[in-house]
Amino acid sequence: MHFSLVAESLAASKNPLYLLRDELNHEGSTVIDLVRGNVNGHGIVFPQDLFNRILDDAAESARVYRPDSFGQLPAREAVASYYEGLIPSNQIVITPGTSVSYWYCFKLLAEPGDEILTPQPSYPLFDYIARLCGVTLTTYALDESEGWAIDLEHLERQIGSRTRAIVLISPHNPTGMVASIEQLHELAGIAGRYEIPIISDEVFSEFLFGRDTLPRPAFTDAPLVFTLNGFSKMFALPGMKIGWIGVTGEDHLVEKTLSALELISDTFLPVNETAQFAVPQIFAKGQPFLDRYRQWIANSRNVALQCLTGCDVVHPAGGFYITARLSTDEDRAALQLLRDDGVLVHPGYYYDIVPDHLVMTFIQEQLNLRKAYTAIAQLCRQ
Repeated sequence: MHFSLVAESLAASKNPLYLLRDELNHEGSTVIDLVRGNVNGHGIVFPQDLFNRILDDAAESARVYRPDSFGQLPAREAVASYYEGLIPSNQIVITPGTSVSYWYCFKLLAEPGDEILTPQPSYPLFDYIARLCGVTLTTYALDESEGWAIDLEHLERQIGSRTRAIVLISPHNPTGMVASIEQLHELAGIAGRYEIPIISDEVFSEFLFGRDTLPRPAFTDAPLVFTLNGFSKMFALPGMKIGWIGVTGEDHLVEKTLSALELISDTFLPVNETAQFAVPQIFAKGQPFLDRYRQWIANSRNVALQCLTGCDVVHPAGGFYITARLSTDEDRAALQLLRDDGVLVHPGYYYDIVPDHLVMTFIQEQLNLRKAYTAIAQLCRQ
């Protein structure tokens, strides 16, 4: 049977690390997973009773199906309020999560063979979305010696005749970098000179360490910015599948963009109506939960960093992940940690980090977290 080249390229066998994990799980061994950043698996869940009441009210509002291509107005108005009106409700498109938001943006901006600039270290998700869209990923460097800050000179050198967008992830996954407002103004200047839009992924925006607010490209003079976010990380509601794209910039570019996004979204109308009508109440009533959730994340980060004292680590300024530099082979180190200590981490090359690093989340129960990071620290100090 014939399959497309895309389907053939996406089929891959498991690597030795995951084969060993499966073997340990089959034997009944305990594996502390520091790869997945899903907080639901560690007891961080939006309050169920409150969620049920919100969904009951939302279901009544959604009883008669009246779809809106941009998303139901109450949902868009609630998102606009989150940005304090700086991204108006008529410039917001509701999506079923950030992954689909990326797909919308890539299809909107690029033809097959065009290039999208993404940060290195990167996240494997982009590879798959790019293949499905037929676009090529070109990387720009983040400088580890500067806290993984954007290397703006390298970024500008990477822009070519087929570059169609610059992806910014801040807070960054997996380095924890948060771009400064100074860097964002410089990035906006580059985007303006080359007439290239910025796709700003802000899904970890609520999890900042050492600062109260997130600098955003939407508040610079960049010609066109797509701001991506959603409820998956923000309210620990990945299964709700609520995300959004906020479009800002020069009026004529925003108008053209929204016209095209309306057609793309209307083609699928993929967002659950009940979930959309639940958005205002989740924003309004979810704040106490979000405050506790943020504190749990900050405490987990602090425990991980305490254990890693003396290791070559850039302290994450946001997000759920840490990178640690090694003086030994990263593949062997990851396999050793899994085999000897039951701790699953990723080698750095999974994220295009060179040379040898480990990448891991600090989303884990405290007891497991201390045990895992103590073993990681012993390996890093060798």
